[in-house]
Amino acid sequence: MSSAWLLPEHIADVLPAQARRVEELRRVWLDVARGYGYELVMPPLLEHLESLLSGTGHELDLKTFKLVDQLSGRTLGVRADATPQVARIDAHLLNRVSVTRLCYCGPVLHTRPDSPHASREPLQFGAEIYGHAGLEADLEVQELALEGLKAIGVSGLVLDLSDVRLVQGVLSGLGVEAQLSASQRDQLLGALAAKDAGTLRELAQPWGSAAATALVALTRLYGGDEVLSQARSVLPAHPLVDSALNDLALLAQRLRAAFPEVSVGFDLSDLSGYAYYSGARFAVYGAGHADALLRGGRYDEVGAVFGRRRPAVGFSLDLKILAELVLGQRGVAPRPAVRAPWGEDLALRQAVRQLRQQGQTVVCVLPGHEHEVQEFDCDRELALVDGQWVVRPL
Repeated sequence: MSSAWLLPEHIADVLPAQARRVEELRRVWLDVARGYGYELVMPPLLEHLESLLSGTGHELDLKTFKLVDQLSGRTLGVRADATPQVARIDAHLLNRVSVTRLCYCGPVLHTRPDSPHASREPLQFGAEIYGHAGLEADLEVQELALEGLKAIGVSGLVLDLSDVRLVQGVLSGLGVEAQLSASQRDQLLGALAAKDAGTLRELAQPWGSAAATALVALTRLYGGDEVLSQARSVLPAHPLVDSALNDLALLAQRLRAAFPEVSVGFDLSDLSGYAYYSGARFAVYGAGHADALLRGGRYDEVGAVFGRRRPAVGFSLDLKILAELVLGQRGVAPRPAVRAPWGEDLALRQAVRQLRQQGQTVVCVLPGHEHEVQEFDCDRELALVDGQWVVRPL
């Protein structure tokens, strides 16, 4: 029999020091987003399954916990990603014609962790802009992502750009897109994402050597600006390929001008969430962290299932992962506080109340617990001096 206090695998309590840091990060991100004009929304944790999974592809379906609603008998889903919900809000509840900027922050739940050490309950922050098809929206979202990471002190930022239109253009240019079954497409995309040249050559055998050469070339196209030049010479000519490469070059140029301290590069075979995105994509990494800290891009089809196909671009991240990274880089210093004695004296209670109203942390020491500190560093004390309660250093 398992212990009652054990939690499910990849589910964990957030303890005081980390919880405080997570909350601080949440406030920073919301403030940064507000500075860009993004409005906060709070979608529900549960929705009817068909709404929650509309237009998101098979991958999100596998991540989603499902249950039966005892009131209606319909199948509900616990959200694994908030973006479809925000698209629904934009399409049906706000229904604006103009540009709409929205942000959100809340837990999502995954049936399986994304990586061996990941949580199945990320705290997802995201920002999305609807209604503008130009690269200005892509650039704004990428700048917001970098500003947020800088604001919380993440150093050594690396931003990788890619574009799903490259794969679409390559397959169309080779004349093989219409020949692919759903399973073949999944195999092909998996091999590209894993940079598995052997599997790609095997899959491309029926289409000829030119197809194999182009697909394998995609797996090697990562690095600096030389990648775009190489892509133009080795990938088949197609309007989608040309548009994608031109857009990536322009985005990189603008980002480097705005953030010269950020390393901007390309990974043209990065296909994470391929079925979800429709254009340029990006991932941001931090020093000493192998996995991406956040991912985003353009997903113009996300609102189509709700009856409003609006241009859309955004990003999301897990605040718990960011908190662990920041904690690892800096550690957590105990929060300065004022230690006060416990008592019923009215003047003492008034002094404590005034300090808290001024934004001070005041820890009242309960009888018998005078030497406990917890996460607070009581560097001052409230003491009775000449009949007056005053704050003095410890």
